[in-house]
Amino acid sequence: MNNLIILPIAIPLFAGIILIFFNKNIKIQRWLSAIASLAGIMISCIIVQTVHTNGIQTLEIGNWKAPYGIVFVADMYSSLLVLTTSIIAFTSLLFAFSSINMEREKFYFYPGVQFLILGVSGAFLTGDIFNLFVFFEVMLMSSYLLIVLGSSRFQLRESIKYILVNVISSALFVITVAYLYAVTGTLNMADLSVKIAEMGQTGLLTVISLLFLIVFGLKGALFPLYFWLPGSYQAPPSVVTALFGALLTKVGIYSVTRVFTLIFYHDPSFTHQLLAWLAAFTIIFGVIGAIAYWDVKKIVIYNIITAVGIILFGVAANTPNAVEGSVYYLVHDMIIKGALFFLAGAIIAITGTSNLRKISGLIASHPFLGWMFFIAALSLAGIPPFSGFVGKLKIIQGGFEAGEYTISFIVLLSSLLVLYSVMKIFINGFWGEPKPEMASKKGSAKGMLLPIVILLTLTVAYGLGVEWISPYISQATETLLDPTIYIQAVLKE
Repeated sequence: MNNLIILPIAIPLFAGIILIFFNKNIKIQRWLSAIASLAGIMISCIIVQTVHTNGIQTLEIGNWKAPYGIVFVADMYSSLLVLTTSIIAFTSLLFAFSSINMEREKFYFYPGVQFLILGVSGAFLTGDIFNLFVFFEVMLMSSYLLIVLGSSRFQLRESIKYILVNVISSALFVITVAYLYAVTGTLNMADLSVKIAEMGQTGLLTVISLLFLIVFGLKGALFPLYFWLPGSYQAPPSVVTALFGALLTKVGIYSVTRVFTLIFYHDPSFTHQLLAWLAAFTIIFGVIGAIAYWDVKKIVIYNIITAVGIILFGVAANTPNAVEGSVYYLVHDMIIKGALFFLAGAIIAITGTSNLRKISGLIASHPFLGWMFFIAALSLAGIPPFSGFVGKLKIIQGGFEAGEYTISFIVLLSSLLVLYSVMKIFINGFWGEPKPEMASKKGSAKGMLLPIVILLTLTVAYGLGVEWISPYISQATETLLDPTIYIQAVLKE
């Protein structure tokens, strides 16, 4: 059964390679991509259930035992994220079938998506911090392709900034890994945890942990390192933005969470306190951007930044409720951000613009789309009974338990401002009388509604089915709070 762990990596790898040879045949590309993504969902479901029943699963490549060989580790935290990634990939492909033009499809869009999923899934499953870098690079190289597809001037300008930031970040990642290896003599995450616990988290190791925080903060858009994200994510088509917003920043969040709960958890009064305040400023600047802009995509993009802060505050508070809330909210945010970017893409397809000042009265001609956006807005803001409520409630509760009253109130206040930012789209874009200039730009959202329905159904089910989902989230939280569970599973101690 352990061999299944490699399949979420192997399936997109081989699918991506095969798709390269069919770049001119769009129909075959679509079918192969959809089949590969459905297979990924099924395998991920099996892995989640296996981990739930039998505990953490590990796979040692070439039968080299940890910490000497390459090890893939599926605990409940990484397994849930791989499953969510597979669902986002499948719905993104469905959305792309109706929204991406043929010229983009021919220029390796579908192989690019598969290699992106390979990088994301590999980052979640690897048990080695150097291989985390490797999968980061696979993910980033795929994103470089996807961000420039279409070659508009705006895309090319923003892609230069995006690539430059990530090249610098990757260089710093390698340097930090080298420093860590020089000090500890190992790169296996479980072994690193043991070695650092034995030698004590010295000042040098704390500095290395801060370097990792900078690297992952750049990837995950943590304050003040989020400056590159709003422009870069606005440039590509909505389906690419959905993939980026739902997945790429979440790999950065996952990496911060894994490193600061498994490896560098011995000096929380400094490292976790710093992370808590960086998370607070991330929330503040995220909501400021979300309420300031009148561009549909920009509003949703700034809400990505807000969510990064909320999730990482849960990690920084480091109480059982806060960490559990962080896991709940991370899965929720991946689903709801995908849905919101699809909704934004449908609005742009219908009206030909993302400028809210030029849109009005859409609910008259597209009532189903309008009420789906309303549900998504409530879910994003954490209004019960939707999926965002439980996670945010537990994060706030955990923040109070940790004595972080100020930041907990910031999280609470951010819910109102997030709701205001997305309801601004609903009130101005869907309500009121249709603008005369919209009559000449009647586009179609045909085929775009199915993936939105799938994700919104999941977000409603995730909120209403908390009792059923709770054992899985609790199991993921237990591993994050107690590193010995992960260590014993990997090192067989």
